[in-house]
Amino acid sequence: MTVTKESVVERLKTVNGPDFTGNIVDLGMVSEIFIADSKVFFSITVPAARAQELEPLRAAAERAVKAIPGVANAVVALTAEKKGGGMEAPVRPRPAPGPSSQAAPPRPAPQVAPQRPAPQAPASHGHGKRGVPGIDAIIAVASGKGGVGKSTTAVNLALGLAANGLKVGVLDADIYGPSMPRLLNIHGRPQTVDGKVLKPMQNYGLKVMSMGFLVDEETPMIWRGPMVMSALTQMLREVEWGPLDVLVVDMPPGTGDAQLTMAQQVPLAGAVIVSTPQDLALIDARKGLNMFKKVDVPLLGIVENMSYFLAPDTGKRYDIFGHGGARREAERLGVTFLGEVPLEMGIRESSDAGAPVVASKPEGAEARIYCDIAKKVWDRVNEERGAAEAAVPSIVFE
Repeated sequence: MTVTKESVVERLKTVNGPDFTGNIVDLGMVSEIFIADSKVFFSITVPAARAQELEPLRAAAERAVKAIPGVANAVVALTAEKKGGGMEAPVRPRPAPGPSSQAAPPRPAPQVAPQRPAPQAPASHGHGKRGVPGIDAIIAVASGKGGVGKSTTAVNLALGLAANGLKVGVLDADIYGPSMPRLLNIHGRPQTVDGKVLKPMQNYGLKVMSMGFLVDEETPMIWRGPMVMSALTQMLREVEWGPLDVLVVDMPPGTGDAQLTMAQQVPLAGAVIVSTPQDLALIDARKGLNMFKKVDVPLLGIVENMSYFLAPDTGKRYDIFGHGGARREAERLGVTFLGEVPLEMGIRESSDAGAPVVASKPEGAEARIYCDIAKKVWDRVNEERGAAEAAVPSIVFE
């Protein structure tokens, strides 16, 4: 049975709002509803000061939606929307036409003790974080800003790791702008295992999961942070990934919710930062480097993308965005410099065509560059593993 947004909305109208002032739909508390593969995603906006108190409301909405015939699962998140200095007043119903506008005024909200800050991410290379079954190592590919070729680098890095003999998967963590369906020329919807766990899509020997497989390419994702985190968690933990030697995660640009979700919930083997040579890009790359440092994720190195341009007709080299900035930044920070990738038309054309150069031209110069970067990345993963194991104290019985 097909689940529709209308049926979800009607069911949510049976869920009372805070203080029994009406239902959560008429109160304007429900976000845009997203349905994918019989799973329903939405959030409920509540005052920040009452978030803990209103957890039963969230659970009631989740139970109501799960009871709809045809719904396989529901992911419901509470979000706190601040207005001005803070939205401290209790939720009040918005005027609605008809009898519902005669509802009694809400009772005063009970006093709620201040919430404690959320616990910080566990330290020391992921101790205390729950791994993903079937995945030996998880690598994040990140950038401080968009437009530096991070996704192209991530997919060719994954193909380079596979060319070096590893079993590789790719998670497209950019919920707002997924790229993997186009980069890897994968179409269609993923299937499920027993209606619960998604099967990853595949091409070029890679297992792949992306929000782009679940929504149309031109559909905008208008989600708040908790919805992004819920979707990421599901794509990571409710997908039949294994067995994999390594999962490459194509992170969204910047240092926001997706990055923190991965860093705090998953024992990342390390992060690769992609930047272009110019100072403006490097400023943002530093932010990404510092974020991963603060959450104790090993820095595997920096890739300088669009490092130089070789004119195809004359072979003359042009440093369009400058040159060597990422290498100097890596040396300054004591981080491994992984390599330079040229600004080359073939890389762009093959990416747009869904045939990345490492797969379509494995003997070409650009493919060799990516494979060399992949080897350095995997060497760094093993170095970090060795360092982490050496740091664990051993017990000696005398």
